[in-house]
This record gives sequence, structure tokens and C-alpha cells, in this order.
Amino acid sequence: MKIATFNVQNLFHRDRSLLQKTRGKCVSDWIVEFDALLLKERCPSNTERLKELSFLLDFDKTYNNPYVVMRKKAGLLYLKGMNCSKELKSGELTDWNGWIKVQTLPIDPEATNHKAMVISEIDPDILVLQEVEDKMSLDEFNNFVLPKFDCEAFQDIILVPGSEGKGREQSLLLKNGYELESVKIHKLESSEYVKQKLLEYEIQSPKGEKINLLSAYFPENNLDKEKAFEIRKNQAYQTSMIYKMLQMQGKTNIVIAGTLNAPSYCNSLSPLLQETDLKDISKSKTFNVDIDEGKDATYYRMGAYRMGVNIKQKDYLLWSPTLFAKVNRSGLNRKGVWPEKRPNWRIYSSIRNKEQAASLHPGVWGEIIY
Repeated sequence: MKIATFNVQNLFHRDRSLLQKTRGKCVSDWIVEFDALLLKERCPSNTERLKELSFLLDFDKTYNNPYVVMRKKAGLLYLKGMNCSKELKSGELTDWNGWIKVQTLPIDPEATNHKAMVISEIDPDILVLQEVEDKMSLDEFNNFVLPKFDCEAFQDIILVPGSEGKGREQSLLLKNGYELESVKIHKLESSEYVKQKLLEYEIQSPKGEKINLLSAYFPENNLDKEKAFEIRKNQAYQTSMIYKMLQMQGKTNIVIAGTLNAPSYCNSLSPLLQETDLKDISKSKTFNVDIDEGKDATYYRMGAYRMGVNIKQKDYLLWSPTLFAKVNRSGLNRKGVWPEKRPNWRIYSSIRNKEQAASLHPGVWGEIIY
């Protein structure tokens, strides 16, 4: 049985708010000016300037619900709204002529191919994907993109829509006789602004073994790092309680997979990594990955997976002791991750720039033999 987790950062299109933006000097100056004005006494001129800066910094946005999203890699647009539900194809004749700012932007097709290459090279029986935009995109990727790279399509695909509205859904893909028995949704209480779900899958192997898989996605550090830390620690605690509850029910084949968005030393993950008996696959003696090139091969960066694998750990594959003892092989595939400056590692030769990279996240996998 081979299990993998991979944060693909969307397949064909990505919400523009999630794309990394290069901040220009004007924006930086506006932020500094805005902060300075907040510390001054209120007067008509200061208030008026704050309104202007709020507009320039996009503080005036009051809703995030998109009315137009990129629906397919071919460039089709899908108009959303109460009185509008149709696909608009390029070249279609209408009585309207103008521009529409879409909420999502297309991903480079080469990047989509490289995502498939990572999955094909790992070739798992059970695959957890993070940050998938929708079921339609996932079906198209599974049926038409994966087979191009000699990867058999998955027979069972489950995607549970979230409430965030930015196309960062969690999904489960199964093949080679592995079947989904049940799925349970746990709502992780954190705040009125962050509504996250922990998905609990019960999977049956071809030999009748039951595996309980928890798919987790914790918030990343945003402008308010302290708040993100608090939310993440609360969610880690709730996840640990669900894990312990499964143990109390006599279940021993348990895996927690997903993007936890913090390195292992971070105290926000201590409820999972220090207060349970879960084992991180990266600590297994079988864990295999191409190490960094040059002098970084003997360097151990704080928060990295291990010496010579100097990318900060955000993605985890955690095993119950029963399963961890049976791990036969494991590893990490970062051939689709574009190295900014250093360290450097071996990537696919077809990746020529950052936009063509599969993701900022590697694929993590582990295999056990019953």
C-alpha cells in the first residue's frame, strides 16, 4: 500500500488573491504612509488621505464572491450569479463588448503537466491532494492529463467542497482495489473568519484491511502571524483529539496527511507532533530523497526535512505506530519545485521558470507491505 500527499496549488486555474504578488515601491510607500497617519490625530485632511490610501490599497473591497471564474484550461469562462449561469466561449457573439476581470487566472499548462509527472513518478494507491479548485478540474486532470504520463487514472475520486470560496479544496483519489467505505467531516472550530474542515476517510484495502485517513489543511501565516499561530495550534489540538478518539475505538491503522503550514519545531504543531504517538514519515530510516547539490548537501537548515533537504517542511505524512513499523519505503519528490536561489536540487529538465513549476510543495509518500 502506497500513500501520498501532495499540495498541487490548483490544477488549471488559481484564485488571483492566492498568487504571489511583487510589491512595488509605491505600494510600500502607501503602507508606510497609512500606518503613520493612523498614529496622528484625526483631522479632515488626514481622514481624506486615509480614504484615498484605502482605495489605492484595495481596502474598499467588501466582497470576495466571484462572478466569473476560469473553468477550463482552454480558456472558457463560467459566469456565476442568480440570473446568469452559462459558459462563455471565446469568439461567441454577444451584444456586449468590454472587459471582465476574472477572479481566477489560468495556470501554465506546463505546470499542470509537471504536477502530473510528480504524481506519476510516485504512483500511489491512495493520494491526498490539497488545494484543488473543483471536481470538474480534478476529473479532467485524472482522465486526460495523468494518462499522458503513463499514470493509470484513479478509479475513485472524492472532493469535499469547503466554505472558503478560493478553490483550496481537499480531495482523495483511490485505485488498485482500494475502496472508500465512509467519509466523515469534522468542523475544526477556530474563529468566525477561519472555517476549516478535517476529513476522516475509512478505506478498505484489497485484502480487507481498514485504514483511517485524516486529511488536514491548517492555515498559513498571513499578515497576522500570531492569529494564524493561535488558529493552527487550536486545530492541531482538535485533530489530535480525533486521532486519540480513533485509538480509543480500537483502530490502529491511522494516517494523518496534508499541509500543516508550519515546520516541525513550531509550537503550534506540538499537540500533534509532541503530545501523540504519531510518527513523521520523514523520520523513517527508509525516507529517500535526492539531496541538495553543492555545499548545501551537508547543511541542515532549521525547519527543513533533514540535512541536505533544505526546504522548510509544511507537508506531513503522520503514521500511527502500527503502520509506521510496517513502512517499507518512503520518500519525497521535489523535482517539480523550482529552487529560487539556493539550495539547488535536481528538477525536471522541462521546467524552465517558476511559472512552470508543479508547486511550491513537494510530494510526500510512504509504502507499507502487509
